[in-house]
Amino acid sequence: MTETTHKAADAPVTKDFQLQDSVHKAEDFYYKNKNVINIALLVIVVVIGGTFAYNKFIKAPNEKKAQDMVFHAQQYFEQDSFKLALNGDGNNYGFVQVLDKYSGTKTGQLSKYYAGVCYVKLGEFQKGADLLTSFSGGDQIVQAMAYGLAGDAYMELGKTDDGINYYKKAGHYSDNELTAPTFLFRAGLALEKAGKPADAIELYKEIRTKYPQTNEGREMDKYLARLGDVRN
Repeated sequence: MTETTHKAADAPVTKDFQLQDSVHKAEDFYYKNKNVINIALLVIVVVIGGTFAYNKFIKAPNEKKAQDMVFHAQQYFEQDSFKLALNGDGNNYGFVQVLDKYSGTKTGQLSKYYAGVCYVKLGEFQKGADLLTSFSGGDQIVQAMAYGLAGDAYMELGKTDDGINYYKKAGHYSDNELTAPTFLFRAGLALEKAGKPADAIELYKEIRTKYPQTNEGREMDKYLARLGDVRN
């Protein structure tokens, strides 16, 4: 038998030996660390199972309860009855109670936005600003509205810099023709009030360029001309 034949015959044996050796090493590793590994696996199972149980048995029912609870508050809000929408009518809850009881739900978070709007409408601007700036919603337009209304509240409080910052934040948060030009325009007016015409011109030009078909966009030449920036 040739040397080449011996090597060919030995190759599978070497491969099997290496495989067995790896298996033994894995078994040794497991037995040496099995307590740690088993605990880690148990934690993973508990977390997955706990998340599922929380979503099914706690989060989902709470979301339904919050939705039922907020119904009358939303009706009062649509009727511009902001005090009743905010605090309830004695028989039905308002946004404040929904937020307090179900803050961890989507409806609870949305109640924070509504409550902030109610406070602004009722002239309690600092309370409104506090809620609106801490609101975090999934919808881009609603979030932009929250920032913009916070800007309104700060302007009413005489906090012009904060008002400008939140107007700009609202205007740049969602690139749409509904909220963006409105709040960028308010930021421009606030900048004029703050004695910063150059910054106002920059925003007015942005509105004119990005949103030419909106009411604000069509008016920008007039506001720019007023500040001495005339387009040729």
